[in-house]
Amino acid sequence: MHLVLFDIDGTLVESYDFDTECFQAAVEDVLGVTVDPDWSRYKHVTDSGILAELIDELGLKSDADRITAEVKEQFLSRVADYIACHDVAPISGAHEFLSQLIARKNVTVAFATGGWSESARMKLVAAGINFSSIPLASSSDHYSRTEIMRLNERTTGVEGFDSITYFGDGPWDQKASKTLGYNFVLVGNRISSSQSIQDYTKADAALKYIGL
Repeated sequence: MHLVLFDIDGTLVESYDFDTECFQAAVEDVLGVTVDPDWSRYKHVTDSGILAELIDELGLKSDADRITAEVKEQFLSRVADYIACHDVAPISGAHEFLSQLIARKNVTVAFATGGWSESARMKLVAAGINFSSIPLASSSDHYSRTEIMRLNERTTGVEGFDSITYFGDGPWDQKASKTLGYNFVLVGNRISSSQSIQDYTKADAALKYIGL
């Protein structure tokens, strides 16, 4: 059995840029500070991880729960507003590739995203990637990307996968995969990797990287 995990923003959905802008705006709305969009400077590159680090830097830990709830509410509202006014595109071939994997009896598919679950679902549906059968682990479950990915592995109920592959687009995806010993496949060209695809239109190449 092969476990195949997918990040969402920039990996399945063309949402990296507007997601970043909505997050920055939501934090500025609530905290009045500008968020550095260089996510690599943060220890945990997830919505909850970045926000927790910002709250700590500002000395506001005692008010963390309220701030988190307000930022999340503003962020989800901004994402919903963007989706209502713009087309949200999937990464080419993503829907077809996921369908192909789901149809295989020797593959388990899951989403592992650093975004909050509500926004992740909104973006997937908006992009036409609406697979209710695929489990999703997110920043709503944990602030650490590696723990989010481990959660997917644990909840499958399967022990001893033949392989675990993570499709992602950022250096944090690559780093987390290396930490966990997962097979990493880069989607796009934002970083470099020995295993990469531009999109999912050439499914054979992606399947080969999985070991199928």
